[in-house]
Amino acid sequence: MRVARGFSAADLAVFRTLLESVPEEMGIALARSAYSPNIKERRDFSCALFTGEGVLAAQAAHIPVHLGAMPRSVEAARRAARLARGDVVVLNDPYQGGTHLPDITLVSAVYVPRGRRPLALLASRAHHADVGGGAPGSLAVVTEVYQEGVIIPPIHLVRGGVLQTDVRDLICANSRTPAERRGDLHAQLAAHTRGGARVQELAAEYGAATIRRALRALIAYSERVARQVVRALPPGAYSFADALDDDGVGSGPVEIVVTLRIGEGELVADFSGTAPQVAGPVNAVLPVTEAAVFYCVRCLFDAEVPLN
Repeated sequence: MRVARGFSAADLAVFRTLLESVPEEMGIALARSAYSPNIKERRDFSCALFTGEGVLAAQAAHIPVHLGAMPRSVEAARRAARLARGDVVVLNDPYQGGTHLPDITLVSAVYVPRGRRPLALLASRAHHADVGGGAPGSLAVVTEVYQEGVIIPPIHLVRGGVLQTDVRDLICANSRTPAERRGDLHAQLAAHTRGGARVQELAAEYGAATIRRALRALIAYSERVARQVVRALPPGAYSFADALDDDGVGSGPVEIVVTLRIGEGELVADFSGTAPQVAGPVNAVLPVTEAAVFYCVRCLFDAEVPLN
């Protein structure tokens, strides 16, 4: 079955469901394969599907702070490495799209046979129970990110379909529970294998060109709806301030100030006036701040709007 060049509302609904099922199925594979209760039972993980150019197109109903920050990780992975056929990049660096260090992200590309560029990219983020640092669980009250655990820049965990065991073993050696880390990393790899197979099946049934157009159409539709929602809000500037009592190491209060400027179908969140970086481990990097804003805006939408 091949779909015509244009997409009707029914076509878009069908492709939205098909494409969102990819990260949902990745999540099921990850939960079933994981070793740690943190992932298997607590379900502290998220999966998403991106265009071949790295634009978020579909996500599972997982964790908003993971998913809102994940596009920055995909950008970092694409900058650091050409995602060739069979490659998987691993990272957790908060300054390259990560959240906190226990959240390890994998990024892979999906190619169709004879395809020269990726049809789609897949990403998974899972909270690993321990990645080193000053306390079990890698959640110590510290004053430097280096004390929190191992920092992983974007590097190949799999290259050309071959697992880079030295990279895997280096990550696992920096954990108090290396066997569990190894199992959870392999569970994430299994999720990417499952997601990649599903995208290839969709491409075989509908054609790679149709899948590319469907991804772009879903993103364009969400943008139109988002702008309509913002246009319906009263234009103007709205400010609010609050504070954290403490940063965990004796400094506080820590002020948070935001001004929303609304107009012409756009919303700007301006955090001028917020406290500067503090010594304790409560600083929010840009991807985490973006994720919080995205989630608040998302709460204004109808539930049927695709998340991208």
